[in-house]
Amino acid sequence: MVLEKQVFLFLNIAHNSMKQRITEDFRNGGFSLSPEQFLVMDTLWDEGVLTQQQIADITMRDKNSIVKLIDGLESRKLVQRVSNPSDRRQNLIKVTPYSKKIREKVETLAYESARDIMGDISKEDLKVFVKVLSRMEKNMDPASDLEALAQKYPTNNQKDNG
Repeated sequence: MVLEKQVFLFLNIAHNSMKQRITEDFRNGGFSLSPEQFLVMDTLWDEGVLTQQQIADITMRDKNSIVKLIDGLESRKLVQRVSNPSDRRQNLIKVTPYSKKIREKVETLAYESARDIMGDISKEDLKVFVKVLSRMEKNMDPASDLEALAQKYPTNNQKDNG
C-alpha cells in the first residue's frame, strides 16, 4: 500500500474507532456525551465562561458546529446560555451546577479511555505523534499552529503527569 494512502486510511480508522470507544465508555459510565461534546465541556471547565466564538476558536471548530454541540449540552442541562451584558448579540456559555458535580467522573472516564487507547505507547512516541499531526495540520492550513494553541490554552488539569 502506498504510504500516503496508508496514513490517510489509518488516521481515518483510528479517528473513528477512538470516537466510538470514548462514546461507549461515557455511555457505560452513565453519561450521554460525544467526544466533541466532552471537548467543549473540558474547555469550559478549564477556561470558565466563554462566548460561542471563543469556544470555536479554542477547539478549532466552525461556529455552526459549536452551536449544535451547545444545543445538545444545554438539553442535557450541562451548560446554559446567558446574554453577554456588554454585548447583547453574544451568548456567554457557562457550566451548570450539575456539570460541575459530574466533572470529575466524566474526566476520569475520558482519561481512562485515553490511557487504554494509547496503551503501551511511550510518552516520547506520543510527543512525536503530536508534532507530526501538528505539522500535517499546518500543511493543510498554514495559519494553523496547534503548538501555539496548546500554549495559549494550556489545560488547568494536571492529569497529564508529564
